[in-house]
Amino acid sequence: MKIDVLTLFPEMFGGVIESSILKRACDKGLITINLINFRDYTTDKHNQVDDYPYGGGRGMVLKPDPIFAAVEAIPDWQDARIILLTPQGRQYNQKLAGELKESSHLILIAGHYEGFDERIRQYLATDEISIGDYVLTGGELPAMVLIDSIARLLPDVIGSEESLIEESFSNDLLEYPHYTRPETFREWSVPEVLLSGHHANIEKWRKEQSLLRTKARRSDLLEKNID
Repeated sequence: MKIDVLTLFPEMFGGVIESSILKRACDKGLITINLINFRDYTTDKHNQVDDYPYGGGRGMVLKPDPIFAAVEAIPDWQDARIILLTPQGRQYNQKLAGELKESSHLILIAGHYEGFDERIRQYLATDEISIGDYVLTGGELPAMVLIDSIARLLPDVIGSEESLIEESFSNDLLEYPHYTRPETFREWSVPEVLLSGHHANIEKWRKEQSLLRTKARRSDLLEKNID
């Protein structure tokens, strides 16, 4: 998979893409991440990427020309999914991550200021995504969230693909509780069923715990399944 990120602050991504699983995935050639500062595609002497909104109002709006120019300079950009990171977008979740991982090329555009010129939405972007009902100073953190959550779903990025199947949200349920050594810690013991070696009982217990935890903490997920 190839991911191009349009950002005014490419230096923010260093600690994320140069560490841990993402770094290993890049080193193996499983994913390619390119950081593009779209300020480099301005044509005025001040390298201006934003301007005052027509009609008045507070704040500044990202101009269309440098963003269009930056995207159109990417090879085969017409075949990519071009995603605006914006609070107005589709709510991000595990299902959408699974959908996006089927794409071979993503272009992520990190917004700033009061948002994008509407022509970027209308004539360039294919998708708009929000990672939650809150406002951040820019789209860099949402871009990192998408990169991490999508990359780990790609073949061979995670060592055990079975672990992906059982993770929270993979089946619209929260994951069951986990325990490891020591067997007893401060008089708190591991549930006996996990020590029994009876795989059918362990599987049953885990499913029950997953349902109970989801009901207690995220009942909306169960309601979604019913709908």
